[in-house]
Amino acid sequence: MSLDTPRIEARPERLTAHEARQRLEHERNSRLTQLQAIDEAGHGSEEQMMSAQKDTINRVLNEIEAAFSRVHDGSYGICLGCSTRIPVERLEILPYTQFCVPCQRTTA
Repeated sequence: MSLDTPRIEARPERLTAHEARQRLEHERNSRLTQLQAIDEAGHGSEEQMMSAQKDTINRVLNEIEAAFSRVHDGSYGICLGCSTRIPVERLEILPYTQFCVPCQRTTA
């Protein structure tokens, strides 16, 4: 192997439970920070929009908590639609996802 040859590192087939928990913690903390910012912004003419944002953030927080449960019971990373393994790349981007891309398209 020469110095000019790029090294290709094999990606793991799945995230470890520790990696999954770390990603989920980050997502949860981000959403909690968003909720705090909305609450601190106060009320005004944008109250309806802020309420919709809070509803969306709370929905995602519920999905994150469900993902923690899946990590705990060993079903994390398995598509709820077709029971196949969700690709690591998808879990890295959206660690609380319940579905592979094809099944997500049919449920949306």
